Amino acid sequence: MIAKLKLAALLIALMFALPAMANPGRWVQEGWKTDFSQSLVDFGEILSGGPPRDGIPSIDNPIFAKAADITNVGDQEPVIQLQIGADVRAYPLQVLTWHEIVNDTIGGSPVAVTYCPLCNASIVFDRRVGDRVFEFGTTGKLRNSDLVMYDRTTDSWWQQFTGEAIVGEMMGEKLKLVPSRIVAFADFKSEHPQAKVLIPNNPGMRDYGRNPYAGYDSASYPFLYRGEMPDGIEPMARVIVVRTSGEPIVVTMEKVRKSAFEQDGYRVEWSGGVNSALDRSRISDGKDIGTVRVTKGGEDIVHDITFAFVAHAFHPDAQIIK
Repeated sequence: MIAKLKLAALLIALMFALPAMANPGRWVQEGWKTDFSQSLVDFGEILSGGPPRDGIPSIDNPIFAKAADITNVGDQEPVIQLQIGADVRAYPLQVLTWHEIVNDTIGGSPVAVTYCPLCNASIVFDRRVGDRVFEFGTTGKLRNSDLVMYDRTTDSWWQQFTGEAIVGEMMGEKLKLVPSRIVAFADFKSEHPQAKVLIPNNPGMRDYGRNPYAGYDSASYPFLYRGEMPDGIEPMARVIVVRTSGEPIVVTMEKVRKSAFEQDGYRVEWSGGVNSALDRSRISDGKDIGTVRVTKGGEDIVHDITFAFVAHAFHPDAQIIK
């Protein structure tokens, strides 16, 4: 209880202290070459998350092991399953929690596999924009509690949840989202025993398997968020955001857990046996929150399992179906 009170006090102090840091002059002093004259957002919305640029280091030369040989990932631990063509891989959240971005090439396609713990958002992007291939890193900044990435070619800043460049030369450009889904490691291993699974480049660099955000699932308020809260639902309730060609469909995990959900040809199905990555100190001990699969016409559809406050922040006009 004492630890939780100390954490709450720290979060409150940070929320009031950090907005003053959001100004281009300070960022230029940090060494950014970003064109700050081009921005889609109010700079006051961008807060320091604490670490400096690349303080949370992206993985730029990923290494893998066969799923059948992995012994240090729990059976119910969440992994991002990604398949392009015949190439299928898994990216454990116990690794992504500490790195947030993996610049990889799978099935011949350059991708950025990303995870923002504060938004519980696992999203994969194609790294190509026009005839350029970008490599992404972490800015150390947050907007709506969500990771702000940057590309190492132009120093433009990109919103992880939307894949849109919000500041800099690439302002307004959007990365293509690639379908992926969260599954239990045991299920991935059973179905794809010879497939590649991301492993740390340096196993001693971090305490992989530990959740540095222990208790975040049960928090009453999100970390470093100053936006409007959604009505009629707890801000930390999990929701599924189905990316459509228009306004996204947002439905609660609780509703889908009770029965499959269908709308406009999209089908969302829940299955159990997947730990939360944000509950206990060890991810393998996290509560079973399950996962979903989203399809349309039998094809996997881009979606996120995130928090209600995130869906509301980025899609304020979308109804959250409860």
